[in-house]
Amino acid sequence: MRSTLRFLLVLLVTLLPATYAHASKTILVFGDSLSAGYGIRQDAAWPALLQQRLGDKRLDYSVVNASISGETSSGGLTRIKGTLTRQKPSIVIIALGANDGLRGLPLDNTRSNLSAMIRAARAAKAKVLVVGMRLPPNYGSYAEEFQKSFAEVARQENVPLVPFLLEGIADQPQLFQADTIHPTAEAQPALLNNVWNGLAPLLK
Repeated sequence: MRSTLRFLLVLLVTLLPATYAHASKTILVFGDSLSAGYGIRQDAAWPALLQQRLGDKRLDYSVVNASISGETSSGGLTRIKGTLTRQKPSIVIIALGANDGLRGLPLDNTRSNLSAMIRAARAAKAKVLVVGMRLPPNYGSYAEEFQKSFAEVARQENVPLVPFLLEGIADQPQLFQADTIHPTAEAQPALLNNVWNGLAPLLK
């Protein structure tokens, strides 16, 4: 009887996708409301969809979503070291900066904060992926410099970049909630695909 139960337990663990078994490596999503799943169910947000995809592909990673709605790059910088210490991630996805831009904060500070977070993650032996954002054209020249900031930081720190989290949906108003800022649940697979393009090479 005991041997039969043991066999069934081993079989169950073997058949379970990686999302339900204990993964040996962690992917830390470190973003703002666009990654926190603001206004939608948490299991519909792109980080949750990422966990599902990793399980489907039987990749031994668990996803920890440490994103906070309203977070700026300076706020992220104040908490990243503690988060890295607790989670010990193998990969860190930094998706911050959108709120800096919407508030018109100095871009030198944003770039400095992003660089400092990248270096902190590297010091913790983690690979890093930076996710870029864009602003509406009515922000003028500031929007142009804002968009360039992510590429500049990624190049200087020699890390991969997803140029624009909202690529493919930013011009589709039906994929945004009533506030016109936050994507709907229907848009989340597109966000995941954008992130996956930059993340997949880091999983090898």
